Amino acid sequence: MYNDIVSLLVVIISCLVVANGGDDEYLIGVGSYDMTGPAAGVNMMGYANMEQVTGGIHFRLRARAFVVAQGGARIAFVNLDAGMASQLVTIKVLDRLKSRYGELYNEENVAISGIHTHAGPGGYLQYVTYSITSLGFVPQSFDALVTAIELSIVQAHNNLNPGSIFINTGDVENGGINRSPSAYLLNPGEERSRYGSNVDREMTLLKLVEKGSGKSMGAFSWFATHGTSMSRDNKLISGDNKGAAARFFEDWFTNYTSYDSYRRKGIGSRGSLQQQQQQQLGSRIDEATGGESCSKTASQSSRVRRNNKFVGAFCQSNVGDVSPNVLGAFCLDTGNPCDFNHSSCHGDDRLCVGRGPGTKIIGERQFEKAVDLFTTAEDEITGKIDYRQVYINFTDIKVVLDGNQVVKTCPAALGPGFAAGTTDGPGVFGFQQGDTQINEFWKKVRDAIKEPSQYQVDCHKPKAVLLDTGEMFWPYAWAPAVVPIQILRLGKLVILSVPGEFTTMAGRRLREAVKETLINEGNGEFNNDTQIVIAGLTNTYSQYVTTFEEYKHQRYEAASTLYGPHTLSAYIQEFKKLAQSLARGDKNVARGPSPPDLSAVQLSLLPDPTGDSPPPGVKFGDMKHDTRSSGPLKAGDRLNATFWSANPRYDLLTEGTFGVVEMQQGEKWIPVYDDDDFCLYFKWEGPLYSSHGTYGLATIEWEVPKDATAGLYRFRHFGSFKTTQDSPINYFTGASTGFIVVNH
Repeated sequence: MYNDIVSLLVVIISCLVVANGGDDEYLIGVGSYDMTGPAAGVNMMGYANMEQVTGGIHFRLRARAFVVAQGGARIAFVNLDAGMASQLVTIKVLDRLKSRYGELYNEENVAISGIHTHAGPGGYLQYVTYSITSLGFVPQSFDALVTAIELSIVQAHNNLNPGSIFINTGDVENGGINRSPSAYLLNPGEERSRYGSNVDREMTLLKLVEKGSGKSMGAFSWFATHGTSMSRDNKLISGDNKGAAARFFEDWFTNYTSYDSYRRKGIGSRGSLQQQQQQQLGSRIDEATGGESCSKTASQSSRVRRNNKFVGAFCQSNVGDVSPNVLGAFCLDTGNPCDFNHSSCHGDDRLCVGRGPGTKIIGERQFEKAVDLFTTAEDEITGKIDYRQVYINFTDIKVVLDGNQVVKTCPAALGPGFAAGTTDGPGVFGFQQGDTQINEFWKKVRDAIKEPSQYQVDCHKPKAVLLDTGEMFWPYAWAPAVVPIQILRLGKLVILSVPGEFTTMAGRRLREAVKETLINEGNGEFNNDTQIVIAGLTNTYSQYVTTFEEYKHQRYEAASTLYGPHTLSAYIQEFKKLAQSLARGDKNVARGPSPPDLSAVQLSLLPDPTGDSPPPGVKFGDMKHDTRSSGPLKAGDRLNATFWSANPRYDLLTEGTFGVVEMQQGEKWIPVYDDDDFCLYFKWEGPLYSSHGTYGLATIEWEVPKDATAGLYRFRHFGSFKTTQDSPINYFTGASTGFIVVNH
């Protein structure tokens, strides 16, 4: 009863806040919260590599949210430093929001989108296909995401103030290449001739500004490139290139406190912008080295950054066939380019690997364009907020094609090209992208798991069914059948929330179809200035969507298009229905069948840590290997120290840190860098065993930034442990000896 009263009061207060603004005025709020999951022993989501388990932190992951309200309408958009959204995560977040705010935030007006990093902990999706390598459901990964999404929205809600929104667009140079160009070429030549590239280069950015003070609150941008700059062998938690871009943007803004005055002085042109970044970031290194660095002024302890209300998010778009490894794909054995049609070398998919230039450089290219768009944004968004969302069973949709031909989608299935992987992460031996046949050995393996029905075989052609996930239900469903589609409108910006990875041309067709529908049905309310963006991997995950022509080639993206050759046509048909409803102002849209909540049947095979004890004669936090430097350090030097430590899964230290570089100032040690900074690495090794039990080793490694202040520094490590699985958590810390940093 008490909770019901509190919820009612919250809704009443929220309505009063909205009522205090004009009917046409926007109220804007932003939020950000640490969502870094377990940094030890949990399989990473993305590459499906059993050996890729977390072993430390490159930099922390965050959920970043904006809320915009106008009159009685509002939308909430959350960008996750995660591989993708999860249906189960979305369900539980909405449950929590309902307990706080009633129906204020719901499945229709909340969008939760993943950036598609392949360097975050897995185990948070509810379907079997996506939890095999993580050994099932990992509650700690799941809870970290749900809590961070909830609290980022709570922050944004609590920060609602009258504001203005500006939009800007521009091309990101060399931020992605098409990793399946042979499939793209199968699209009609007339269609391809309308575009200057086989990937979408355009970034769309929203700049959110507080009205009274003119203070910028945040920026959210959409641009398509895969989160695969970190390789399939990486074990450090990382937001990859989009997470890096967000780090750079928020750090830049933290230091650029008077950016408006800079802009009045002429900052904003490309030349002056580059000069400004060189002065302020101080973190650039020669791109050819691919090294990582950070600036002290961008950090001064990330606690400063976490308390900063500015939020900079780099969201994902139609990323299906776009790779950040823009140097091309080459054979590991010969150094020659890979086979064009199959991306293999002598028939071996494992030898064909895409080349760099790395997380930092691709992140910087997005960051630099975002700053350019941010500092020059003048096109203000006005107009109504609106939204539509439905659930659709994608396994049996009748699709009417041109000429009134009726076709159908299929229950989910994966083809052999899926097992081949991509140039970003090669798959299993014995498969190639483009395969439409399965050899006898793998057929026997497949049939031992589940032999596909004849209906599936016929429905998915020319895809050969390798995994019949749509007809596999033990121990629970292997793939989604019911998925959501959603449209969010913010004035002339229309966001299409799609639950998967559309290829470049698939995304173009969807955007064009929706825009045409809005213009034709909107009675003049929509026109050619209407801007459509695709928010990929949103609200749930259902893998890839290719064009009908690309599907014929059966490269990785086509083999991973779950619902058959007409999947894209089904999406376009159903989105056009939503767009028509939006344009006409018709809110009577059938909700559709609810997706399942499979939380009660999830299997969790990954054991929790059962208690740690250090070897005899030491305690947690003691040094195993102290800092070893032959003399004073200068910019670019690296130093590390190793501590006796316990499993970092006992406490994730959310909004905290496992490692710090401290600087002596007077009689105090002041933290200046931590595990959310780009130049500091927290590395974990364990479990290790002694006669007293298990323990681990924590290494803190630091690359001295170019503008590090001369002085005396030391490392400090923070951690926690249990002596048994049921004992209370104990906390510890340890510090290295000091070391000197000098100016270069």
